[in-house]
Amino acid sequence: MSRSQARGRTRRRTLWFWAFVGPFAAGIALFTYVPLLWSVGLSFFDARNTVTPTDFVGLDNYTAVLSDDAFLSSLGTFALFTAFIVPTTYVFSLALALMVNRLRRAQAFFRSVFFLPAACSYVVAALIWKMSMFNGVRFGLANTVLDWFGADPVAWLATTDPPWYWLVIVTVRLWLQAGFYMVLFLAGLQRIDPVLYEAAAVDGARPGWPVLRHITLPQLRATSVAVILLLVINAFQAFDEFYNLLSNARGYPPYARPPLVYLYYTALGEGQNLGIGSAGAVVLALIIAVVTVGQARWLRLGRTDADA
Repeated sequence: MSRSQARGRTRRRTLWFWAFVGPFAAGIALFTYVPLLWSVGLSFFDARNTVTPTDFVGLDNYTAVLSDDAFLSSLGTFALFTAFIVPTTYVFSLALALMVNRLRRAQAFFRSVFFLPAACSYVVAALIWKMSMFNGVRFGLANTVLDWFGADPVAWLATTDPPWYWLVIVTVRLWLQAGFYMVLFLAGLQRIDPVLYEAAAVDGARPGWPVLRHITLPQLRATSVAVILLLVINAFQAFDEFYNLLSNARGYPPYARPPLVYLYYTALGEGQNLGIGSAGAVVLALIIAVVTVGQARWLRLGRTDADA
């Protein structure tokens, strides 16, 4: 093949590459990176009711959002939500994966059944939980079960002492995402060499917790790190279930406001302060980045045993 023919083939490959990748790259740039950069720019301006402000205020928006008790409270809500949902989802999805992995028949069926909720919309699931499962009147499923035992109905989403709304929020998120992480754990379990279990049995190791602790969990370390990182990031992004469960005709209650709900009402509420809303979004993005990098370093993401 001559040099000109080689250049022609390379040029055609490049053209075909951009023909397929170009539209997607343009879409990502237009709908992701441009709004992201625009939001960062808005955070330095007094942007009330406008996306083209002219009054530069510097870091005043960041000072305002970091001194706002409502924003700090939303970070506390996130921390509490993370403390509930991350370990619960981790343990539940790992337990599902261990059970499904032990099946000799119908494994694909049960894998699909447990994964199916991951395809459900968060909005739809939140409304099902709100209207049918944990309805605050006598006819909700949870209150029907309580009635069987002679207990009074509970206003699950309106009761703050004790805060029963956390049970509703955590269970709907657990139902939605446990199947997805179960599939990740299943993939990790199926990569473990069966010889390790055979050697443990020969050495007299009892099946159950000793094998899980000394063989299964160490072999699932990389998968566990990825699952924990994804769970924390998804907890930061919680919005749909909170908003659709707790909001009503009178608005959103003053409790259980995660950061995205705070930003929604700040930027798109009555004041429509896009400057402070953008500053809050930048602060939240920086917090996510710092937490993710810190977790990755703490969990030694990407390091092998030889590097440790």
